[in-house]
Amino acid sequence: MKCKEKGYFAALYDVARVINASLDPCRVLEEIVRSVAKALDVKACSVKLLDTRRKTLRLGALYGLPEGCVCKDPILVKESQCDRKALKGKIIRLKDARSDKDLQPGAEAEGVESVLAVPLMVGNRAIGVLKFYTTRTREFDKQEIKFIEAVASLSAIALENAMLHDALQTDHDLMAAHKYRLDDN
Repeated sequence: MKCKEKGYFAALYDVARVINASLDPCRVLEEIVRSVAKALDVKACSVKLLDTRRKTLRLGALYGLPEGCVCKDPILVKESQCDRKALKGKIIRLKDARSDKDLQPGAEAEGVESVLAVPLMVGNRAIGVLKFYTTRTREFDKQEIKFIEAVASLSAIALENAMLHDALQTDHDLMAAHKYRLDDN
């Protein structure tokens, strides 16, 4: 087995391990972007999550770039052509990202040249976008794309599970508080 393939398996194992070990979405996202960026030897990786109304994306995690390089404020989906296309289930390759108006000015200052955007899909519904940033023009090969799709699928499932867990916990807490008030009467 090639060294590159071993790195992908190790990263996939790390992602699966953290998904199994935690229902904390922040921790899961941070581990995903760190592991995947290292495995693919890219400058940076980010995850943006779609809000419940499906109108804005919010930064979920970032690895490899200073925080000022990627917008932390929610961005309207309609304002980012790259994200909008990815949210329709397409993998978007920006070979020369410097000419793309969606690239944050800080990312250009960090030397970002290429961007790959991959949808996070749960069934046929996008819940976010996983992005990779490189400092040289890069074409991701078929093997890398398969690895990225596997990580994106695992990530989407993990996020959906974490969100469902949070919702159940909130429901449980509300029911417990309601029961407590009823017991007092």
